[in-house]
Amino acid sequence: MSVPAAFNRDENFVPITNLGFVSTKQITYVAGTTGAVGETNLFKVTGVVSIAVMGVVGSIDLTGSGTLEVGDDSTTNQFLEQEAATNLDANFIWNDATPSLVGSLPLTYVMSGGNVVQTIATDTVTAGTVTYYCFWVPISANASVVAV
Repeated sequence: MSVPAAFNRDENFVPITNLGFVSTKQITYVAGTTGAVGETNLFKVTGVVSIAVMGVVGSIDLTGSGTLEVGDDSTTNQFLEQEAATNLDANFIWNDATPSLVGSLPLTYVMSGGNVVQTIATDTVTAGTVTYYCFWVPISANASVVAV
């Protein structure tokens, strides 16, 4: 099996393998574009993978009266439950229903193809940044997760 990904490495260039592969996608929110109401594809999943997703807020609080959630093509809150943008403060880890500065690793699921999507609802998100981290391990021979 050939996997089109690489492990992160520590300062001695030793692979860090305990979380599996890590794909990232950063979104900087602007009301009329990236913060608009609707769905945004974060990651494309091919094959069967073990997968977990979390978000880390950048150095400023998210603003706007919109809500965000992260799921798959059929369940919009499969990975991250709906959260008001105003509850996602600077440096918070969004991995469950109560984002905070410290959190546990997110729940792991098995996914067979499709997309990991972010949904903004209610209203726009006007400012701030979230970096989404997708931890994944291949199960099938053709498995991959790529940020889109």
